[in-house]
Amino acid sequence: QVQLIESGGGSVQAGGSLRLSCAASGRTFSTYAMGWFRQAPGKERDFVAAISRSGGSTRYADSVKGRFIISRDNAENTVYLQMNSLKPEDTAVYYCAADRNTVTGGYWGWQYEYWGRGTQVTVSS
Repeated sequence: QVQLIESGGGSVQAGGSLRLSCAASGRTFSTYAMGWFRQAPGKERDFVAAISRSGGSTRYADSVKGRFIISRDNAENTVYLQMNSLKPEDTAVYYCAADRNTVTGGYWGWQYEYWGRGTQVTVSS
């Protein structure tokens, strides 16, 4: 079993940056593709970004492409989400998730086995 703990959320003004981290327990981190999702109040959970097991492949939602960067450090069992040029519409709870079944990381939440509890990101205008 994998436990995931997100950190780095907070409040920031539009145009600012935040870096989210997700620390994973266990010694099998490199066997999981990792993803970030977000859920705004009253909305469904949306895909944000995913990264392959090795870190060599990434994918992004169109809404964050060019502004967010996903990366991972397998030696530290950690995945990151660097968020730049933040907008009020980026306000949400951000979750990291672990996907054992695909190499590059799934687009759908149901593809992920393990989830963190989330970290709140609030962007004010």
